Amino acid sequence: MTDPSNFTAASPAPSKAPTVGFVSLGCPKALTDSELILTQLRAEGYETSKTFAGADLVIVNTCGFIDDAVKESLDTIGEALAANGKVIVTGCLGAKAGAEGGNLVQQVHPKVLAVTGPHATQEVMDAVHLHVPKPHDPFVDLVPEARAEFRGVAGIKLTPRHYAYLKISEGCNHRCTFCIIPSLRGDLVSRPIGDVLGDARALFESGVKELLVISQDTSAYGVDIKYRTGFFDGQPVKTRMLDLCERLAALAEPFGAWVRLHYVYPYPHVDEVLPLMADGRVLPYLDVPFQHAHPDVLKRMKRPASGERNLERLARWREICPQIVVRSTFIAGFPGETEAEFETLLDFMREAQIDRAGCFAYSPVEGATANSIPGMLPQAVREERRARFMEVAEAVSVAKLQSRVGATMQVLVDHAPALGRKGGIGRSYADAPEIDGTVKLLPPEKASKTLKVGEFTRARIVAADGHDLVAQPV
Repeated sequence: MTDPSNFTAASPAPSKAPTVGFVSLGCPKALTDSELILTQLRAEGYETSKTFAGADLVIVNTCGFIDDAVKESLDTIGEALAANGKVIVTGCLGAKAGAEGGNLVQQVHPKVLAVTGPHATQEVMDAVHLHVPKPHDPFVDLVPEARAEFRGVAGIKLTPRHYAYLKISEGCNHRCTFCIIPSLRGDLVSRPIGDVLGDARALFESGVKELLVISQDTSAYGVDIKYRTGFFDGQPVKTRMLDLCERLAALAEPFGAWVRLHYVYPYPHVDEVLPLMADGRVLPYLDVPFQHAHPDVLKRMKRPASGERNLERLARWREICPQIVVRSTFIAGFPGETEAEFETLLDFMREAQIDRAGCFAYSPVEGATANSIPGMLPQAVREERRARFMEVAEAVSVAKLQSRVGATMQVLVDHAPALGRKGGIGRSYADAPEIDGTVKLLPPEKASKTLKVGEFTRARIVAADGHDLVAQPV
């Protein structure tokens, strides 16, 4: 069954209003799509329900990237149909074709009311209006009073109050052979920089202490509109990565908030952002999807950004900002990968010293051109290589974590029952939520010292524990 914690619920309105059940699956980019839809639902006076059965209809925001995600999405749609009967489907799976060429969701679940692709707020709302008429006109009536999850012009957020995702663009211009994202989400479309910065300011003003910048390719922000000059607060600002980071850093500074960058391809112009990290204005953290290290494998993958020069890029970044933390993802067992090519990847990991690394054993994705590349490896070989990769990656990560013992770090508190009297859980600048490790906070030595969720505390690292650190609040 779907975890009920994935649902959002608003406080009841004084008069009866239609209710919409909502479940959001997939990555942070899908989560931001869900937030846009929920914001529009609220603006039009709809309520949300905790359960399928208690709603006038259900919206399922799906993921369609890998087979497990497709299965989870289809299963969730089936659960919603069984419990409610009136279901609207949106998200990446909604854009996926079935074996017979039609829409996959409609082939598997022909009783759904409507199906849209990702980033389709208006299409979803049109379907909602058709099946559950809206209770009032948002251009006439007042937007419901802001509550805990409502963040001003930035709208509803599904993350905890102290951190939020900020999507700066949609789609991707790359055609990596293992990926079907462009066919699901289209080519790169950068959001107007004034809108992005307006959302960021609203989030900081609402109490967000960590802003996580996301997209399919953060480094390419503005490429599609040739870095057009936009406006924010009446001042010109170019639509490009460096200008965006400078403005986000300025907005974050009065609030003492963090800005964290995700999905950054290692283009040369990324070097320009490193001084902001060295100065502490943007977190010295980069999430970079390297995927492999051997030039021939990268060529078969059709990876951009001169991947064969990644060691040079890393060395340059560490020269500018020695404290930088790099996380990445890789694929082992890509079609045609030889043992020698895989050993090159292992050598890269040892030399590159990636702080946090994940690895997938290659898995065919329906619609990906990599499926036709000669030399598909047996599943057992792919899994064995993934395991060998992770042995090397974990050894690097453990050594990196061990080197932090004795240091005092700023920690953002995520969990602190009873004001942290028995300790809590937090994250350092090296730890993005959900994907990296945590800092396990011991009970404070001073009785007057408290820990509060969403606030920073200084802590001395006393031990490394697997992928996590253990720290004493000071």
